[in-house]
Amino acid sequence: MKVGLVGFAGSGKTTVFNTLTGQDVPTGFGGELHLGTVKVPDERIDALSKIFKPKKTVYAEMVFSDIPGEHDAENKSLSRKSLDRIRDQDVLCLVLRAFANPALSSDPDPAADLEAFLNECLLADLGIVERKLDRGKKEKADPREMAAFETMKATLEEGLPIRSLSPEELNREMLRGHGLLSDRPLLVVLNCPEETASAPMPAAITQQLESQRAAGLVLSASVEAAIASMDAADQQVFLDDLGLTESALARFIRTAYGLLDLISFFTVGDDEVRAWPIRRGTKARQAAGRIHSDLERGFIRAEVMPYDRFMEHGSEQAVREAGHQKIEGKDYVVADGDIISVRFNV
Repeated sequence: MKVGLVGFAGSGKTTVFNTLTGQDVPTGFGGELHLGTVKVPDERIDALSKIFKPKKTVYAEMVFSDIPGEHDAENKSLSRKSLDRIRDQDVLCLVLRAFANPALSSDPDPAADLEAFLNECLLADLGIVERKLDRGKKEKADPREMAAFETMKATLEEGLPIRSLSPEELNREMLRGHGLLSDRPLLVVLNCPEETASAPMPAAITQQLESQRAAGLVLSASVEAAIASMDAADQQVFLDDLGLTESALARFIRTAYGLLDLISFFTVGDDEVRAWPIRRGTKARQAAGRIHSDLERGFIRAEVMPYDRFMEHGSEQAVREAGHQKIEGKDYVVADGDIISVRFNV
């Protein structure tokens, strides 16, 4: 999963990046793109690896991109270059400043910054949609495609993001390759002072997030970055002092998984034990495609063992003998924790 961190200059975006990735990237109004990969902790993967003792254990991963911000901290707009850099991200993470920054003359106004960012995304998408409709009329494009873009145009003109449209209202097969920003899942991080690190999200921002079908969390990046660099044994002591039960990364992962409605299925064996994140509701054939496109193309069946049943019996053979292995077809809806072996022929 690719997560693009974006924010106006002075928001502390790079400090948030360091907090989540454990890196020590220099802060400031630089122009470099930074990448950091983190593993998604999963006790089930740990347990399966102890049993299979594989050559390789692969956790689900998040790849964070620290997208260079705007140099003009007082100009609440994003350049085309900045917008283009976030189009290929799976999730957009907007960092909002809620702390006094001596490098800036303005007081923090996170609600206004959020509104400005949302408007930038809506306007950028509206431009793409209108140009597509203009071309479509000249070229006599597929009426179904034009209907989808008309639906998006009407939604954007109402000030609503494309993500607010349900799958029944919008066939997203028509959107491929257009990089529409307001259809990306949006997670907002409120970067606050240490003394309010455990405070809830302000009501004004919560209301904005609800209307935008977005999620949010509060963190104090400056202090939590320092905590993230400590030994694991010492981290909880400092988190307790802040009134927090989890690290910033753990809270971020939990919020992101909830926003995207992600679950994980597993493949196991002597060579590899691996977690595969998918959207809840994904069917077996599409899940097989996460492993390899050949498995989706030549899908025959999936042999499925629920994780809990496997741990109860201790081996694949014991699960089969107990009658708890299921043979499922392409329309089986994969459940969280399913251990799957795909049979295919290409």
